[in-house]
Amino acid sequence: MRKLNRILGKIGFWLLVVLITVYTLFPFYWAVVSSLKKGSALFEVEAWPAQPAWENYRLVFSEQPFGENLLNSVLVAGSVVLVSLFLAVTASFALARIRFRGRTPLMLMILGVSMFPQIAVLSGMFELIRWLGLYNQLPGLTLSYLLLTLPFTVWVLTTFMRELPKELEEAAVMDGASPWVICTKVFLPLLKPALVTTGLLAFISAWNEFIFALTFTLGQDKRTVPVAIALLSGASQYELPWGLIMAASVIVTVPLIILVLIFQRRIVSGLTAGAVKG
Repeated sequence: MRKLNRILGKIGFWLLVVLITVYTLFPFYWAVVSSLKKGSALFEVEAWPAQPAWENYRLVFSEQPFGENLLNSVLVAGSVVLVSLFLAVTASFALARIRFRGRTPLMLMILGVSMFPQIAVLSGMFELIRWLGLYNQLPGLTLSYLLLTLPFTVWVLTTFMRELPKELEEAAVMDGASPWVICTKVFLPLLKPALVTTGLLAFISAWNEFIFALTFTLGQDKRTVPVAIALLSGASQYELPWGLIMAASVIVTVPLIILVLIFQRRIVSGLTAGAVKG
């Protein structure tokens, strides 16, 4: 009886795994299928198009400067990750390892910033971007995206920084190391899983951001891929441009999938490292 229960338990477990996998991957699979259709074929339900319209992927780049939009997204998201991690590492070191008055209210204020919806700060951020002369410039997007990524990265890295052994810091101080050396030479190598996790999440957030990118850019040469995809329907000469939109969506999603597959082990380590202290 116990053997039968174990077999049934394993069967149920693997059925659940298969169900979750299908539920997770089906939207991307259907996006790929839809990207290979055009015209009335989009309304036909089939596992794979009988005549795949591979030219949709070519038309995505000919309808508008989609390659330049991809480069803009890479530059903006990459710069956001670098700036966010640099500021978050230094801030988390101060918040986690240095005692000063007002540390807890400061942490709560950082967390509270992330609770505001984008639309609530859109007008104020627009005035700031225009005053700095960064309207329709990629650095303006980088600055605005920090509002979305910095609170999260600071909060997460502070949690990881608190759990690092105090003995390491004390030994470095005895050796005459400065706070900057302790942060960069002692703690930073130990934070690699957390840095990869927070950096990838910040990259995804900046890569997919739409409202700021739509508001703070004007020319096609400065747009990022979410805005470019949204404007494909207006730029296309086809009656039903959904095949092009889905092709563009697949192109934009593939880099994120590749990054997750490359760093999957470090992502898991970063997500679980703070689960058990000691």
